[in-house]
Amino acid sequence: MRIEQSTLPGLVRRVRRLADLSQRELAARICVSHSTISRLEAGRVVPSIATLLRIVDVAELLLVVTDADGNVIEPMRVWDETRDGGEKVFPAHLDLVLDPASDDWWASRYGLAKPPETYHRDRAWRDAKRRRSAWEVRVKQFRHDSPPPKV
Repeated sequence: MRIEQSTLPGLVRRVRRLADLSQRELAARICVSHSTISRLEAGRVVPSIATLLRIVDVAELLLVVTDADGNVIEPMRVWDETRDGGEKVFPAHLDLVLDPASDDWWASRYGLAKPPETYHRDRAWRDAKRRRSAWEVRVKQFRHDSPPPKV
């Protein structure tokens, strides 16, 4: 089922049914007022993600994100190597290159110190590299297709 604003009231009611709770009991369990649950079920307010997570947790349900084919999308992990020198996480849309070669980073041309990580800014290059990688990993699936051009 696709969760949309119009389906949220029914989802809250379904959780209450599964957990066998009144509006007041659900409100007490997730630390909100009874009127908040009433407004959620009437569709007059939309819960925050944090509130929605607490609601579904009451019935021991999980909220998951899937793609159009129903495949579960895992969150991106962050580890020390995905942070820059200022402890900021690198941009999620860029492909992180750990331990780049000397010609991988623009600053090496100017004699600047090479960092232990960088990323490719060229979107066309990144997209072509991702297509090639997907083809190589799934070569059996694509065995009758010609490979995408090398980058």
